[in-house]
Amino acid sequence: MTGYTKRVLAILLAVVLFFAISGGVLTGITADNAGVSWVTSRLGSTGSEVRSIQKKLKSLGHYKGNVDGIYGTATKNAVTAFQRSCGITADGICGKKTLLYLGLGDSGNSYSDSDVELLAKVISAEARGESYEGQVAVGAVILNRVAHPSFPDSLSGVVYQKGAFSCVNDSNWYQPVAESSKRAARDALNGWDPTGGAIYYFNPAKTNDAFMHSRPVIKTIGSHRFCM
Repeated sequence: MTGYTKRVLAILLAVVLFFAISGGVLTGITADNAGVSWVTSRLGSTGSEVRSIQKKLKSLGHYKGNVDGIYGTATKNAVTAFQRSCGITADGICGKKTLLYLGLGDSGNSYSDSDVELLAKVISAEARGESYEGQVAVGAVILNRVAHPSFPDSLSGVVYQKGAFSCVNDSNWYQPVAESSKRAARDALNGWDPTGGAIYYFNPAKTNDAFMHSRPVIKTIGSHRFCM
């Protein structure tokens, strides 16, 4: 083997090693990214998370397109509309907060199966006939109370607090729990709060309670006013 041939082989070997090392580094970056808990989906994004976003938005009536995993203009507009309905920044970008509001994130809360069943039961009794967003909103108010210092610090404590929810003492409490209420309970537990932090709600057509009517209204969803 001539000296020239050896030099050519050495150069080729160096090139191969360079791309092998570069490929390893890039592979490592890809693997690290694959393990990230939160992915920000935006215009141009593709993949399974985008499909989940589209499916959820379609079930909520904000998205009319195909569930194809492509974050196009229609998906961005649907995300923007959903964000506006929730009172969060309407930028069309589906980041951590928007995913939580969609019920697709991990809120970090730990609730037992009986807690989920109880929340669904209250939602079903209190928000029967309301839109899906309105059902989630009732669940969110209950969870907001759990976190608020003025209320009991457990879900059952909030639900059964004397005089808090009239439904626990009427016939609605014994009706079958609607499937939509079960889904709404899970979405509320996952962090979706359509009310923007409300701790009270009431139907103005059904109550003349002066205290409730005096509360600052954050949002009206269906027949309920949500207040602080």
